[in-house]
Amino acid sequence: MPGNDERPSSTSSGEDQGSYSESSSEGCASTTTASDLDSSRDSFNSDCSSKHCTPSSSPPKVLTLDEVMEAGRDLFNLKLTHEIVMNQDFHIERNLQPPNSLLNTVKEVVHKAFWHILESELNNDPPEYQHAIKLLEEIREILLSFLNPGANRMRTQIMEVLDMDLICQQADNDAVDIQGLASYIITTMGKLCAPVRDEEIKKLRELNTDNIVTLFREIFRVLDLMKADVVNNMIKNIQPVLQKIGVEYEREKFQSVLDKTPSALNKTTSWIQSAIEELLSAAVPADKSNDPEKRLRAIPGPFQILNTAFLHILMWDFSETPVPETWVTDETRLREIQWQLKQCEAVNEVLLIVFSTVGEPVQGLSSLSDRLKRMISVLLDGMHRPEFNLKETLEGVSAQICCELNKSLTERNYPALTPELQATLTGQICSISQKDNPIRTLVEDRVQQYFMGVLSDPKPQVKLEEVPVGLTTVKPELALIGKNFISLVNYNRAVYGPFYANIIRKLLFSNDPPPASLPQEPAQDSVSHE
Repeated sequence: MPGNDERPSSTSSGEDQGSYSESSSEGCASTTTASDLDSSRDSFNSDCSSKHCTPSSSPPKVLTLDEVMEAGRDLFNLKLTHEIVMNQDFHIERNLQPPNSLLNTVKEVVHKAFWHILESELNNDPPEYQHAIKLLEEIREILLSFLNPGANRMRTQIMEVLDMDLICQQADNDAVDIQGLASYIITTMGKLCAPVRDEEIKKLRELNTDNIVTLFREIFRVLDLMKADVVNNMIKNIQPVLQKIGVEYEREKFQSVLDKTPSALNKTTSWIQSAIEELLSAAVPADKSNDPEKRLRAIPGPFQILNTAFLHILMWDFSETPVPETWVTDETRLREIQWQLKQCEAVNEVLLIVFSTVGEPVQGLSSLSDRLKRMISVLLDGMHRPEFNLKETLEGVSAQICCELNKSLTERNYPALTPELQATLTGQICSISQKDNPIRTLVEDRVQQYFMGVLSDPKPQVKLEEVPVGLTTVKPELALIGKNFISLVNYNRAVYGPFYANIIRKLLFSNDPPPASLPQEPAQDSVSHE
């Protein structure tokens, strides 16, 4: 396209914490059944009626370029579908590259060259219309693409007014009414655009028609906006459908990727294997690991394995290790949840230190606790960024807390904090920047305890409100984070449950004959994010 030909890119507007609608939640609940992930060994060996119930993987092979491209398209469709299902505010915007990017620089040079040539041709005597005709032809195709299938009258009118053969004949005789054609194009755009673009159309009508090149540049800019509007309207219409069939569709697409790329579950396998090793290590002491009966009793169930793996993904070190393939579509959401959780933990650690150090004069004051919590949260905002200096920030937090405490104590006729107590308080608060700090370790352990309880409970809605002792000051924030995380987990389990079952079967039982049975665990209720 000679004008602004940037392709649309997917963006997310508003806060996005991994939510999905009630319809997708119902789909999740109906899909995550014992056939997807039974906790008995027999379920791993049973035949499934659905062709997707037992994921398959092919042995390594050399892929052709077409197969690689097709796998890439499948992965793109998988990610796009997942975003539409999970993000209620998903929409398309024009792809505005960073000003200093190479791609943006090249586009600007090419566009300037085209518009310069067009201006030179139209200013010739007599005018030349070679590039103008290409421009009009492209505009005609864009306008036609906006029409509904039954809009025959409008289609006929556009084809008659923007008749390229006729315009070429007029160009040969220097009889092209370029301003008249531009006026018709703007009028037609006004009929086809969404109401939100009415102001843009009004600005086009008010432009100086003597500068025809500037007018056409603006026409193309507004046409790009209209194209994004059409796509967004289509997304809005198909979103309810995708939310109902999203689980099956995503599973099919991932199976298609797996068929073409057999190694597409390697990281997922390592992730699950790590959870199994942790559970086996905790259950079977090394000196008794050769006892077959004890080893058999120590084998963890699939739900226990997955819950441990899901807890690992919540604490994932994204800077050191790529996420499992089955979590790639939710990596951004996982990072945001983890950032919120780390900030929530830090706020709770600071408050624990404050109330334990100062003691009775500040105990039981909910208004003071809320003020301190808001203040600490604001000061610690962005603590996940690489340039964030936690120790320096905690020093500032300490100073603000001391001021707030002294104000509160004075108002209630208590003596202000002594310099020695303020120094102690500051030192203890700053010490939570160290990973081995006992308060930090205690809070992190109890947060993991909280999330394991939520993951393991078949009705997590109730468990979300039951925070361990020591975390009550951040209970609302922790419950919201837990709700968003469980929402992601339930959808992920629904989509990839059969793949996880296949991996667990291979890791646990490939070299070991199955026993009669293992205890089953009920599937969790879905928790949808409102």
